[in-house]
Amino acid sequence: MTPDERRTLLRRAFDAGVAAAHPAICIPPHLPAPPKGRVIVLAAGKGGGACAEVAERFYRETHGLGPDRLTGLAVTRHGHARPTDYVKVVEAGHPVPDAAGLQGAADTIRLAEEAGPDDLVVALITGGGSANWVSPADGLDLAVKQATTKALLRSGAPIDAINTVRKHLSKIKGGRLARAAHPAKLVTLAISDVPRDDPSVIASGPTVPDPSTLEDAVAALARYKVTPHPDVAKALADPANESPKPGDAAFDGAIFAVVSRPADALAAAIAVLEAAGVEVRIVGADLEGEAREVAADHAAIARGLTGLTRPVALISGGELTVTITGEGGRGGPNQEYALALARDLADLGGWAALAGDTDGADGGGGSPDDPAGAMVDPGTLARARAKGLDPATFLQNNDSTGFFEATGDGLMTGPTCTNVNDLRIVLVDISDDATHKSA
Repeated sequence: MTPDERRTLLRRAFDAGVAAAHPAICIPPHLPAPPKGRVIVLAAGKGGGACAEVAERFYRETHGLGPDRLTGLAVTRHGHARPTDYVKVVEAGHPVPDAAGLQGAADTIRLAEEAGPDDLVVALITGGGSANWVSPADGLDLAVKQATTKALLRSGAPIDAINTVRKHLSKIKGGRLARAAHPAKLVTLAISDVPRDDPSVIASGPTVPDPSTLEDAVAALARYKVTPHPDVAKALADPANESPKPGDAAFDGAIFAVVSRPADALAAAIAVLEAAGVEVRIVGADLEGEAREVAADHAAIARGLTGLTRPVALISGGELTVTITGEGGRGGPNQEYALALARDLADLGGWAALAGDTDGADGGGGSPDDPAGAMVDPGTLARARAKGLDPATFLQNNDSTGFFEATGDGLMTGPTCTNVNDLRIVLVDISDDATHKSA
């Protein structure tokens, strides 16, 4: 394959993974029939707008519901809204919550509390919902929640630790939305963006029992060296902020289903690669860890590939993290992984790699035109050398976005309206024997 052919194949595989997880594909088969009362659709996250659009169409076109029996609210990331008539869609901050998310969460709780025993509450949960639904516990304000979120994101903490803290500083997360909706029938359909598809971690589990405790939240802050604001410390010492546990009446009769998983995106990408004659080796479906360290592991595997008879793709899913030590840098774990991988494969030929977030945004400032990740190959390093760019310097500053803006290797998708975690593919092409063997 030529360098362009490698990149084209990687992008096709990534796009197939994203398409497999779109709400239009995975939501309709699981939507329940309407009750004799109302259907109240409550959606959140980067796919929240698309979920609302799909659910509204289903209940209007399949069941003929009008605005007297169909209502709801979706809170999604800025730039991710979709057109609806009966279910309102609002855009809010991510990954750091904002005032729009604060109001959206308040309105969501109000709609849930208005549901009666003859009504159906359909909660459509996607990754990003933790930031989009922000409802601080008593004694906390939005500024404190924002500062805590920023500190956790910079600390390198994995998503389950971050959400453990979030769940104990909230009036909507950690099963509390289920309490608000009781005694209405509650059905939750979730698109998972977390390793192992844990319902209590997806969007901080607003409709399911929470196994974590206040003590776990305190321990998470200590482990990742985040000094809590005094109001946060006070909230985490208050037993009233403990989350609902299994056996709570709020979950009686509630239904929860994961309708799309990172594994589904992985399978769709694998199908594209195998159809192109590539041998696929899964190096981790639910990877966690520091982005540059995982990149080093994958570079070592790529270097060890010998005696190949056809191209090989190392594919992985999961969600990596970045411990931020630089100042003023921009980027996310996919771009940092790609930059570290390019550095570690600097003298290897015949390869290309893609690392991208399936939601279309990897780090960034919350803009819809943030990069989703990056695609790299030996040409990346050649362009960097021509511009006098040192990958090590950009890694030190956690400025992978700045590097890829200069080399033109950013992966730009725009909002995908879904989120099933990250997808990474390292393609080693034995057809480029001369450069591969020269390393």
